[in-house]
Amino acid sequence: MIGRLRGEMVYKRPPFLMVEVNGVGYELEAPMSTFYDLPDQGQSVLLFTHLAVRDDAHILYGFGSESERALFRTLLRVSGVGAKMALAILSGMSAEEFSRCVQNDDAAALIRLPGIGKRTAERLIVEMRDRLDRLDLGSGGASSLVPAPGGASLDTPVSDAVGALIALGYKPSEASRMVRTVDGEGLSSEEIIRAALKATAVNSK
Repeated sequence: MIGRLRGEMVYKRPPFLMVEVNGVGYELEAPMSTFYDLPDQGQSVLLFTHLAVRDDAHILYGFGSESERALFRTLLRVSGVGAKMALAILSGMSAEEFSRCVQNDDAAALIRLPGIGKRTAERLIVEMRDRLDRLDLGSGGASSLVPAPGGASLDTPVSDAVGALIALGYKPSEASRMVRTVDGEGLSSEEIIRAALKATAVNSK
């Protein structure tokens, strides 16, 4: 089991990134909550990881804190929730916001996330309420990332942002619309995604 990686940031293109450790490049998927604090290419980074073994692939997921990884693993135990949906939840709201949704029976807020319908939202609230009591989500855990803005990319930040939202479960037309609502001039793809997700949450209330 690969539980943690410390190495050099090779590239980041949400929701994918690569970290080189002793000459070996590890490809990972991560939620936007982790991407917001990733360092620039070539800088040092420490990530907590979760390895998912499937018949057709071994997929490594990366997280900026142990508590974030713990929430991801707990979400996977909920019936009908897979890794893609768990990443979408962590990308669309903080651990504290998710906890409040569960404790306040706020299914409407969960339904705004991609791929989550009414039944899934209700199931999350029922099955996660007791499990959240066993998780320490108060501060989100101490981040292991080295903060730095931006990041190198072969594409434009806008196209990267659209691609990331699609990978998180949004439809292409919806992802494009979300990004168009943001004045992305001078912003990194991570900043555009953060603004788009925040605007969507506000407009859906």
